Amino acid sequence: MEFEIEQRAIRGDHQAILSLIEKDEDILYRMAFTYMKNEQDALDVMQELIYKALKKMHTVQQHEYARTWLVRVLINCCKDYLRKRQPTVPIEEHHLFEWVIYSDMERLLENLTLSEQQLVYMKYFQQLKNKEIAELNQIPEGTVKSKLHYILKKLRNFARAKEDWL
Repeated sequence: MEFEIEQRAIRGDHQAILSLIEKDEDILYRMAFTYMKNEQDALDVMQELIYKALKKMHTVQQHEYARTWLVRVLINCCKDYLRKRQPTVPIEEHHLFEWVIYSDMERLLENLTLSEQQLVYMKYFQQLKNKEIAELNQIPEGTVKSKLHYILKKLRNFARAKEDWL
């Protein structure tokens, strides 16, 4: 069933493309929110993802990379959006949404850089293989492994520090 939807999507079937996005909507939105740090910008980026997917999904060569391609497009949309607004956004705006209640894991993830958060979301929330993550980020697979090892160690240290604080 999923194979068929992916095949139709890369042939340009708009309903299939929307179905693929809808299937991973929660994960994609969380990733967008991680980058954008607020709901409105995350929704804007999701809208841009949908637009680009509808226009360019036909460029995906193999159906098994359709979902991976969507993640890559989303990340690029986030980076483009942040780059465009960088000069005009006052630093204080980054703190406007501290009222949002995060789970303990999300609080821990906030201590990571955006690129580290991206790797964690791709590996553990999207359950991508190291090879897929390497291809998306255009880095060697060994680098993905070592970065994930370092990130997990960093998260363990933050978690321990939090326990000590409590």
